[in-house]
Parts: sequence; structure tokens; C-alpha cells
Amino acid sequence: MYRFLLSRQWVILTLVGLVLIPVMIRLGFWQLHRHEHRVAQNELIAKSLAAPAVPVDRLTAPGRTVAHDDMWRTVTAKGRYDTRHEVVVRQRTAADEQSIGYYVITPLVMDDGRAVLVNRGWIPAGGDLTRFPKVPAAPSGEVTVTGRLKADETTGNSGIKDKAGLPARQVMLINSERQAKSLSRPVLGGYIELTKSSPKGAGQPEPVPAPDHSGIGPHMAYAIQWWLFSAGVPVGWVILVRRELKDRAAARAAEAEAGSGDGPDAGSDTEPGTEPGAGRGAGPDAASQARAGSGAQPARAGADAE
Repeated sequence: MYRFLLSRQWVILTLVGLVLIPVMIRLGFWQLHRHEHRVAQNELIAKSLAAPAVPVDRLTAPGRTVAHDDMWRTVTAKGRYDTRHEVVVRQRTAADEQSIGYYVITPLVMDDGRAVLVNRGWIPAGGDLTRFPKVPAAPSGEVTVTGRLKADETTGNSGIKDKAGLPARQVMLINSERQAKSLSRPVLGGYIELTKSSPKGAGQPEPVPAPDHSGIGPHMAYAIQWWLFSAGVPVGWVILVRRELKDRAAARAAEAEAGSGDGPDAGSDTEPGTEPGAGRGAGPDAASQARAGSGAQPARAGADAE
């Protein structure tokens, strides 16, 4: 009854189902891990933003990678802006997440000679992208900045492709190691995302908004969907098998019904009450006997006349 499962079509269908089940389960766990990462990231951001501000050099140093637990910590730094080595970061969005422009990165040289990169905020892109845009002037003299500590950007952790051949003083990534080469001085690892400055200065770039740490995204819903899909594969396979069995049983019943109407008596024109052969089968012999009988009578009559 189940021999059809060995056919090529059903073997392929079964193998595809067996492959899909573990793949969908794995995709579900992948989405679950993304959900857990998002939750942990939200907790880290909330904890870091709520922590008291500390001097930036307590959490980072030249050539040092910002620790994951120190990300988003509120830090402070005091020094003078080096506007000669100011750069802009291309293709960054404003707070509305639609307008494209630049981030303004200005080194802040501290009293000990070391520098830290400060992301002063966002400015709109001008008409000519091949030239350095008009940047609001940084506050002059000694300033005290407060902001969120961020790790250096790389293609790996940001997903942004680092393009070559850009116009002068334009970059794709915020990276302290690369800026240190042009500054010719030690630069603290990571950078500060500015939230407050004293003095503030007039007409400054638009501050980068604080990260959203309230939403968890759709990853848990996606995980449940993948697991439901994996459970639906064997259920669907059973339904198809039962349907195939039902169709085959119906086909056999139709063949049996059609065969029962083609018996030995089908198409016979024998009248009721007559014996077989009494009509159609006896026709030729009866005719020959009649002809023979009619020819014999005249012959006898002639003999008698003589």
C-alpha cells in the first residue's frame, strides 16, 4: 500500500523535507540569539548611560580597544580642538534617519599632549561632494566635552565599506588608529560622541541622538515562525501521504467498477426464454437443410411419373 513512497518523486520530496527541518530549526535559534544579543545590548546601553561620568583616559588609551562593557559610558575630556586635522565622515544620516550628510570629527588635544577624537555631530551634505564641506567652527580655547564613549569603527563591526580615493579630509569610518597617522601624536582608542560642551559655541552641528534601547525588534517572532515552519514539514508530509492513499484507493475502485460491466453476457442480443444458439447460431444450417429438402421432392415426383 505504501510502495509509492519508493518512487523517485516521493523519495525526493521526503529528502527535501528532511533537509528543511534542521535548517529551519537552526534559523530559529539564529533569530533567538539575535534577540538575546539585542536584549543584552539594551541592558548594557541603559546601564552605561545611567553610570556617572568618568575621565575618558580611565577607560581607554592609545592603541587600546574600547572594552565592550565600557561602550556608551559617559566620559569627559578637557583640551583644545585641533581644527587643522578635522575630518568629515561621509554618508551618515541625521536624527530623522533620512537626510544624508556628514559627521564632523575633530581631535581634542588634552593637556598631556594626547588627543581624543570627538564626533561633534551631523551636518547636511553640500552640492559638491568632492570638496570639504562648510563646517561650523569648533569652540576656541580650552573646552570641556562630555559624551558617550564609542569603539573604533571597522568594516567588520559597522558593515560600512571603507572606500579608497576619497577627497581630502573625508573618510568612511571613524577610526583612531588611522587618524593618529596624520596627527603625529598619540590618540586614545575609540572616540567620544558629543552630548555637551562647555563652552558650547554657536551654530554647532546637530548632536547625534542617544541610541534606542527600548525596543527588542522582531527576532523572537521570527524564531517562533521558523520553528513552526519546521514542525509543519512532517505534518504536511503526512497529509500528502494520506491524500495520495485516498486518491489511489479511489482510482482502484473506479477501475473495479468499470471492469464489472464487461462480463461474458455483455452485448448479447439473445431474447429472453430462448436457448443459446437457437437464433443467430442456427441460421446457416437451417437454410442449407431447407434447400436440400426442396430439391429432393421434384426428383421423386419425376420418377413416379415414369
